[in-house]
Amino acid sequence: MASIPLNWANRVTIARAAFIPVVVVVLLARLPNWGPWWAAGLFTLLAATDAVDGYLARSRNEVTNFGKLIDPLADKLLVTAALVSLVELGSLPAWVALVIISREFIVTGLRMVAVAEGQVIAAGSFGKFKTVMQIIAIVMFIVKDSSPLLLLGQPLAEAFGVLSWAVMIGALVATVYSMIDYFHHARDVIELAEPESETPSGSGE
Repeated sequence: MASIPLNWANRVTIARAAFIPVVVVVLLARLPNWGPWWAAGLFTLLAATDAVDGYLARSRNEVTNFGKLIDPLADKLLVTAALVSLVELGSLPAWVALVIISREFIVTGLRMVAVAEGQVIAAGSFGKFKTVMQIIAIVMFIVKDSSPLLLLGQPLAEAFGVLSWAVMIGALVATVYSMIDYFHHARDVIELAEPESETPSGSGE
């Protein structure tokens, strides 16, 4: 039985995945005052480890198949957990989370088709931008109704709320566009995966 290659890059990725429930607990605990900021800080820290494990894997030449699998999975689980928690708290409409999560399911399914066809789809540069926008938007939504912001005054708190929505809408646009871009890069894979029709084109059936 093959063992998991526990190099430093994979250890960081596994740690990120392991701490996701902690983010959810802190978020849903509805801690007063600076509680949401603690949750936002922990979420940001975990999201930042994505760059750390990537750097470690490349600089140490420790890129593994396990890392290729678990790294994007940990990222998607982190974002999904935060979005679902915000919906549960009533801070975010469910349709926003549905758009973002659906994109990840669709792209993951497309990647599975590509693997079945022996193809590798290069990730578009817009994908990283999409991820950064999502993280910023989620952090802003976590803290936008917190007590420290309200202490700054109602006008500033309302302005931050409007800005949070502007960033979230930007993240949604980036999410949808990145999915379309991914399908554009995967068009050859989709054509390969389509079975040939057994019915002649001139048939009336």
